[in-house]
Amino acid sequence: MKRICELFTNLFPLWVIGGGALALYYPPVITSWFDKGFIPVGLGIIMLGMGLTLKIEDFQRIFKYPLWIFLGLFLQYTLMPLLGFALSRVFELPPSLAVGLILVSCCPGGTASNVITYLSKANVALSVTMTAVSTLLAIVLTPLMTKYLVGQVMAVDAFKLFLDTVCVVLLPIVVGVSANKMLPRFTTKIEPVAPPVAVIMIVLIVSFILAAGRESILDGAMSLFGAVITLHLLGFAFGYGLSKFILKREDVARTISIEVGMQNSGLGVYLAKNNFADPVTAIPAAISALTHCIYGSIVAFYWRRKK
Repeated sequence: MKRICELFTNLFPLWVIGGGALALYYPPVITSWFDKGFIPVGLGIIMLGMGLTLKIEDFQRIFKYPLWIFLGLFLQYTLMPLLGFALSRVFELPPSLAVGLILVSCCPGGTASNVITYLSKANVALSVTMTAVSTLLAIVLTPLMTKYLVGQVMAVDAFKLFLDTVCVVLLPIVVGVSANKMLPRFTTKIEPVAPPVAVIMIVLIVSFILAAGRESILDGAMSLFGAVITLHLLGFAFGYGLSKFILKREDVARTISIEVGMQNSGLGVYLAKNNFADPVTAIPAAISALTHCIYGSIVAFYWRRKK
């Protein structure tokens, strides 16, 4: 059972790409039964699953490798938001799509990064720690960065963004980590199932957003896809290049590259849906999930075969 769960999780990019393509080709396959009200529930399940896989020791690693963690987080919350803002201008995205791109660029690393790190033969412990810490920091930094950058495009209620992030990020993770601490036997039994369930939830959320926004995606496909593709390409490239130059560690450079290049797109979708009136705002985050999974698959394939 454990091997089946691992295999299913490792094929995560395939499921996201396949689900997204099917949703764009025939939207009713997901829109006929999946509702936008399921998104916060699905994201909460994803965060709970992440919490179940974390231990207190994962957070304590920040004191063991402070420079590694700091550099990754610095790039996550400076490079990516600034790139998102700049690319929204370069590609001349309409306001709602520009907001969506900036919002997802301000999101923390996603759980998919841990899978890609494992496949890339990088530093999984560092990846888990960075994902956990960046997710907790997102409670404050994602609303603040979004307010600062998006505020130039349209009004943003930073406090509402903060409350939403607390509800769908902090609370499920606290419950998961607490359960891991107090009920270790129980969490050990269900822990192998958590990643596959998270994968299913991500695929459903991304597929629904793509299906619901199909017409808008097709109308502005070139500029939108160009902006998202460039955002993640530069995230992976700068994350690897700068960390390799500064830290001189191949495994750490790979890990930071993956963490910086892959965002928690599910969180971006939820925050966009729950804080902006135009549903189109969530589309960049959905496309982001497809894009960073493709990039992640490519780098994992390359690095896994590179000595």
